[in-house]
This record gives sequence, C-alpha cells and structure tokens, in this order.
Amino acid sequence: MTFPRTNPRGPRATARLRMTALVTLPVLALAVACGGGDDGAGGTKKSDVIADVPQSPGASAGTDKNEAGTLPAGRSAFYDAQLKYVQCMRVKGGYKDYPDPKLSGYLDWEKIEVIASKPGQNEAYKGGKDGVCAPELLAAMDVEPERDQQKSYESMLAHAKCMRDNGVSRFTNPTMSGGNAQPGGDPNPASPSIDTDSPAYKQAREACKSKLIDSVEGMQ
Repeated sequence: MTFPRTNPRGPRATARLRMTALVTLPVLALAVACGGGDDGAGGTKKSDVIADVPQSPGASAGTDKNEAGTLPAGRSAFYDAQLKYVQCMRVKGGYKDYPDPKLSGYLDWEKIEVIASKPGQNEAYKGGKDGVCAPELLAAMDVEPERDQQKSYESMLAHAKCMRDNGVSRFTNPTMSGGNAQPGGDPNPASPSIDTDSPAYKQAREACKSKLIDSVEGMQ
C-alpha cells in the first residue's frame, strides 16, 4: 500500500488510502502526544479525523507571490497551511520538486503520484521520512474546509461512469455511507481485477480526470 510500484492495487488505490494507512500513524501519534483528543465537549477535533485531502497545484515556490509582491487572489488559510506543508516536504522531507497546492488548497495528487511511484519515494505520500512534516500536515487538516459530500459523490459517480465508458468495464460506482461519499473503483481491492498499469486504464484515467473535483482527486 505504501509502495506504488509493487502494490497490485496501483498508485490510485494507494492515493485513496493515503490518509488512512500512510498518515494515520505519524499524524495521530502526534495528535495524541500533543494531547489533542477532543474539543472539550465530547466532539472529535478535525485533526483527529483522517481527512481525504485529495490534490495540489504544481508550481514552484516562486509562484507564491505575483510580480507586484502580493499574494495571488483566492488564497485561503487552507492553501497557506498546505503550502507550509509542501515547503516542509521540499526542505525537510527530501522532495525538492514537491508540487504546490492547487489554489483550492488541495494537494496535486496526480503530480505527487508521479514522484511517489519512483523506487524508494513512497514517503512522498506520508509526510516525508519518519513523518518529518506531519505537524504541517496536521495543521493543514485542521483548517481544511468542510467537504460537500453530495458534490463529492456526484463527482466520483461521473468519473466512474466515464471510466466504464472508456473501456474499464469493471469500475464500480461510489456509494454513500453514513452521509459520507465512499469511492468506487476496483470491485475487489484485496484481489484486484483491474490492471491499473495497463495502457487502456491509463488512457481512461486521462480521459476522465476532469470529472473529479479537487477534494476527491486521488480517492478513486
């Protein structure tokens, strides 16, 4: 799961699980160590729930400001927090080409997957070596906007239909569970029946990638 090249579920399945298996241990361990368990009223803090950050923009750090020296229009606290995480990944995490977040604030998983697919580079999914950038990732998760689950579901449904229309006939639809959108994809991830490394699959992915909104990119 943490090794895209050898994982039979492929890099997309790896990305879908990134915030559960890859980040859960370093981030939640950090949250516990810092005493962050609840909001004092019996509720769960957002940082204690694994968020599905699906994507980010790929520009260099030099694009952080325009020529006039002002921040780009549309910047948010979420974007700024993600940018700090990205900068940490470049300096401390060992990934100098780690892409900027998209203007929406979500990470650019398509570009991150390219980095993580290289041998020995799977830690691009989980905050760098030994989770060195976990604090920055946790801070970004704290300010991530609430996702519209219906829009997430509709986006993944359109994507699933597109994948089938483009030859990946076994690609399943997403579902709704407890009010949360759950990604579709391979009907049996434990024993994959879809070859995500095949030219046909990659061609379908390219044709359908625009169907996924930023908040769900990489989940399915």
